[in-house]
Amino acid sequence: MSTSMRVMELVRFGDADTAFATREVPRPAPGPGQVLVRVLATSVNPLDLQTRRGDYRDQLALPAVIGNDVSGVVVETGPGAGDFLPGDEVWYLAPMFAGQGTYAEFHVVDQALVARKPARLSHVEAAALALVGVTVWEALVERAGVRVGERVLVHGGAGGVGSAAIQVASALGAEVVTTARARDHEFVTELGADVAIDFSAGDYVPQVRALGGVDVVLDTVGGDTLARSPEILTDRGRLVSIVDIPEPQNLLAAWGVNATYHFLFVSPGRAKLTALGRLVDQGKLRPVIGTVLPLTDIAQAHTLLEGGSAVQGHRRPRGKIAVAVHPMDEPPSRTTSVP
Repeated sequence: MSTSMRVMELVRFGDADTAFATREVPRPAPGPGQVLVRVLATSVNPLDLQTRRGDYRDQLALPAVIGNDVSGVVVETGPGAGDFLPGDEVWYLAPMFAGQGTYAEFHVVDQALVARKPARLSHVEAAALALVGVTVWEALVERAGVRVGERVLVHGGAGGVGSAAIQVASALGAEVVTTARARDHEFVTELGADVAIDFSAGDYVPQVRALGGVDVVLDTVGGDTLARSPEILTDRGRLVSIVDIPEPQNLLAAWGVNATYHFLFVSPGRAKLTALGRLVDQGKLRPVIGTVLPLTDIAQAHTLLEGGSAVQGHRRPRGKIAVAVHPMDEPPSRTTSVP
């Protein structure tokens, strides 16, 4: 095996077309309790866009490799890393802002963060689910504590996090309401949404109130959407937002219903991946992939996620943008790709 690897390195903050450069760097070696993984697939998330633009420049020194999703194969283990063997197929969410991200052919990680890849998922599919899946699990299960029979509102149901959240909330036994454009209503209904509201056609608040309000809100949008969310919470409702904002908004309305707020910055962990894997195995959760691009097209992947100029004839897709790092024999699943 070569002692070097190819990475797409973030060399400057700013626009996608000037931010990245292809580099050949030494392949890392696993330390105590670590595994070296051959990265077969990763994906692009809004956090990557923010990092590239420089929103977190105080936490990341350049040049750096960014990216957080991994699905791949263990190739080497460090001292004391006995949970996995070379050849094991794994998936995981890498630590944030470590500088050694997943836009790379190989990646070293503590074995405690790694889980065995669900057999029902291809590597592309697993990489598309890791960060969004862990985010949703932490939001709905660990923070909001969604219970059977409750009503959950997922803002932005056609997006990467939203599409996973609909499925997880449904699997938890909740009634799921989501906001999405009219063209996406059939799509979100197929994922498990009971009610779909076109946020672009009018105020969502009176429509949700007409349903009797909701017990839980998962906010993936921020801004005015977040500010008005407590207006539709039932008494002792819970709101979880994954959008970073300068300050909380409309807390008086939240106070009026004894609401609990959670502002979530996700943390990696094997237990969350294992729980998600069970849902996958039960047929209750599937990643939604909008398109797959090679690692060398990482700048195009960023542009596509931002909804900018068309890439390969696509507009910004539903679901996730996955990145194939190494050639793979397996084709993407027909049931998870979205035209």
